[in-house]
Amino acid sequence: MFRSTARTRHALVTAAAALLLSGCTSVSAGAPADPRVPTGAAAQDALLKAAEHRLVADCMKGHGLSPTSRPRAPDEDRAFRAALFGTGPRELSVTLATGATVTAHEDGCLADARRRLYGDQRRWFRAQVVVDNLRAEAQARIRADPAHRAALERWTRCVTPRGAPRPDRPDPAVAARCSRESGLDQVRARLEAAELVTVRALRRDELTTYRQLRDRALLRAAELPATVHPQKGTTPS
Repeated sequence: MFRSTARTRHALVTAAAALLLSGCTSVSAGAPADPRVPTGAAAQDALLKAAEHRLVADCMKGHGLSPTSRPRAPDEDRAFRAALFGTGPRELSVTLATGATVTAHEDGCLADARRRLYGDQRRWFRAQVVVDNLRAEAQARIRADPAHRAALERWTRCVTPRGAPRPDRPDPAVAARCSRESGLDQVRARLEAAELVTVRALRRDELTTYRQLRDRALLRAAELPATVHPQKGTTPS
């Protein structure tokens, strides 16, 4: 399970209990030339989630644990977490351009499942974390742009009543009007398109690695016997 240093342990456990791949990406996935691999990103994501679920379940059973049961006793909970997430310091770490750091274990059933699917866990970890945060990186660049800062200052003056401090939560109608009048909406739309192109160019190597490892994982997932899709209603981690 990947974890930002800003997240709580509770959020990590809740998210990982679904046993699904983390996050959604904005990368259009190609389909490997294999009839067993579905076309379309959504269908491919479902195949990968189901394969990971199957591999994690098999691994947990090897520890004498059920991946869907919720341990009640403290000792059982610790054993469950150790088997699922791994133990000790997190060996994998990526610090993003936004300043956020994401870490993960190299051991545990989640790590084992991803190693079996993607082959090189370290390369996949870095590629997925970077790709999953492309939009966040673009947004950080937008916030640093002088045109955005100027528009944001105009918006702030607009929503602030005369002779009073700026409200923590401006009236939604006022905020929307000021976004139009200050030009903030237009600036954000223009910069977002440009910065996404820039960020994709900057992270070209990670995008290439992501696509390559993902395509290989799709082939491995298609080869797994009797892969069952996760039940509806589970929440992606």
